[in-house]
Amino acid sequence: MSTLLLHHPTYLDHLTPVGHPERPDRIRAIDRILEHEKFQSVERDLAPIGALEDIARAHPMAYIDQLHRLSPDEGVARVDADTTMSPGTWEAALRGVGGACRAVDEVLTKKVNNAFSASRPPGHHAEKDRAMGFCFFNNAAVAARYAQEKYGIDRVAIIDFDVHHGNGTQDIFWDDPSVMYCSTHQMPLYPGSGDASETGEANTIVNVPLPPGENGAGFKEAFEVVLLPRLDGFAPELVIISAGFDAHARDPLGGLNLVEADFAWATRALMDVADKHSDGRVVSVLEGGYDLEGLARSTAAHVMTLMTG
Repeated sequence: MSTLLLHHPTYLDHLTPVGHPERPDRIRAIDRILEHEKFQSVERDLAPIGALEDIARAHPMAYIDQLHRLSPDEGVARVDADTTMSPGTWEAALRGVGGACRAVDEVLTKKVNNAFSASRPPGHHAEKDRAMGFCFFNNAAVAARYAQEKYGIDRVAIIDFDVHHGNGTQDIFWDDPSVMYCSTHQMPLYPGSGDASETGEANTIVNVPLPPGENGAGFKEAFEVVLLPRLDGFAPELVIISAGFDAHARDPLGGLNLVEADFAWATRALMDVADKHSDGRVVSVLEGGYDLEGLARSTAAHVMTLMTG
């Protein structure tokens, strides 16, 4: 068995205004680095278009229909101050969902050890019925619900190490005891949520905010002291990673000082959780990361670590 990479050229068709940090070059940078010969053993497949009924487990159908109506035939449709749709956005967003669900299929049927969906737009800011922060559909949340519905998974853990708090994932699972959402993120920073006191109705929301300037030592401490013990107690049957790489020291949208080795360490730590509780089952979906070199190198470190599983 091996690691599966899910990708699609349609991700390049989600166009954003000139100067916008969430741009097609992010996918090009990832594609280039993963073409290196050391990744040749990675299995690759095209992300399918996600089914609306799968999205509807995390987002109301009225919201899905609203986004579809907003999708422009030409030009740009503005959803909020920093979130826009182009003619290619709708299909890219659907394939982001489809890639996440296909990753679940391949991992849970034991065709691969683990899977990484290198998609854009990202998803973790998308709340139940609100697009924001470059995000439209919450890929990680949809994947969790899909695993529960199709495969009868009782407990899913979503771990998010993006520099920004995943307010959308927290919103979707706020009162759900079957999904644990764990997040390390810089605070204060957009979107302003993610205080440690935000624990959810079922005490399955675990936030560990990090101060600006924090480095790998503080990041590892957050995992070792808080996140990993909570995950151990929850004993997830599937581990989903919201893999945002904008906590890298080079990133223009954050103020943390992580490097590639820190993301590799966190990936290995979460794989260990999966080995202990989830039969090694790990699904990872791309979130943020806006410095192209930092994004590419961090993604490479993440995928290389997944390959050791």
